[in-house]
Amino acid sequence: MKRILVTGGAGFIGSHLCRRLLKDGNDVVCVDNLYTGRMENIEGLMEHRQFAFRKHNIIEPLQMDGLDEIYNLACPASPPHYQKSPTYTTKSCVLGMMHMLELAAKNHAKIMQFSTSEVYGNPKVHPQPEGYWGNVNPIGIRACYDEGKRCAETLCFDYHREFGVQVKVIRIFNTYGPGMDPLDGRVVSNFIMQALQGKDLTLYGDGSQTRSFCYVDDLVEGILRMMASGDTFTGPVNLGNPTEFTIRELAGMILEMVPGNSKIQYQELPADDPIKRKPDISLAQKELGGWKPHVSLRDGLVPTIAYFKRCIL
Repeated sequence: MKRILVTGGAGFIGSHLCRRLLKDGNDVVCVDNLYTGRMENIEGLMEHRQFAFRKHNIIEPLQMDGLDEIYNLACPASPPHYQKSPTYTTKSCVLGMMHMLELAAKNHAKIMQFSTSEVYGNPKVHPQPEGYWGNVNPIGIRACYDEGKRCAETLCFDYHREFGVQVKVIRIFNTYGPGMDPLDGRVVSNFIMQALQGKDLTLYGDGSQTRSFCYVDDLVEGILRMMASGDTFTGPVNLGNPTEFTIRELAGMILEMVPGNSKIQYQELPADDPIKRKPDISLAQKELGGWKPHVSLRDGLVPTIAYFKRCIL
C-alpha cells in the first residue's frame, strides 16, 4: 500500500485516477483548490477510510510527509478555463510544478507530471512522436497553457538531472468520458450538451481539423503503467488514442446518437487552433507492456452521453 498525492484530484481525470488508486488499495490524498475541479466528482469518495481531501492551491507551497508518489494534474485544461486568467494558468503550470518537485524531493517520492499534446502546438509533423519539438506560438492566446506545460516539463528534467528526483512525464491527448464538466468548453462536452438541449452544434472552422479521442478508462490504465515503469524510463510519453476523427465526423456521430432536430452551425476558427492532432503511441506500446486504448469512440460516447443526460435532469 502506498500513500499517494493527487493534485487536481477533484477534476475530470483526477477523480477517475483517485478511484482507481483507491480500488488498488492505496491511501489517497486529493488536493484541489476547486478552480475547475468539482466536489461532485469526489463526493462518493469522501467517506472512504483511505481517502482524504485538502483544499489547497499549489501555486503556494504544500507541506506533506510520508508520500510515495505524486500525480500532478493541477491546472486548468480547457481553453475557456485556461484563457480566463492566462497569468494564473502559467503560475499553475510553473510555480505549481516547482512546489510539487520540491515536495517530491523532500519525500523521496516519485512524481508524474501530466503534460499535454498542446506542447506540440499546431504540428508540422503528423502523427506527433515524442521527439518532435513542436510548433508553438509563444505569444498567442493559448501560450499560457502550451508554454506553461512545456516549462513544467523542463523543470521535471532539470530536477531529475540536478537533484535526482524520480520523474515521469506523460503527454495526454484529448480525453473524454463520464465526469467531464458539462460547461468546460471542450468539443465533446459542448457537442453532447448542445444536442441534448436541442441546440445546434457549434463547429469552428469547416470541421476538417482532426483530433484523436481517448476514453478515460484507457488513459488511467496507461497512467498507472507509466508510474510503475522502470526508474530509467522518464518519458515524455504520449498517451492517447491514435484513431483520428475530423471534428465534423464527431459532430455527425453525436447527432446520430442523440436524436433530435439539432444541426451543425459553423463559426470562425479560433486563433492558433491546431489543424491536426494524433499521437504516435509506439513508445508507450514498447515501454508500457503493450498499452493501447481499447474503447472505440462510439462505445465510449454511450456512457458519456448517459452521464450528461443525468447532469441535465
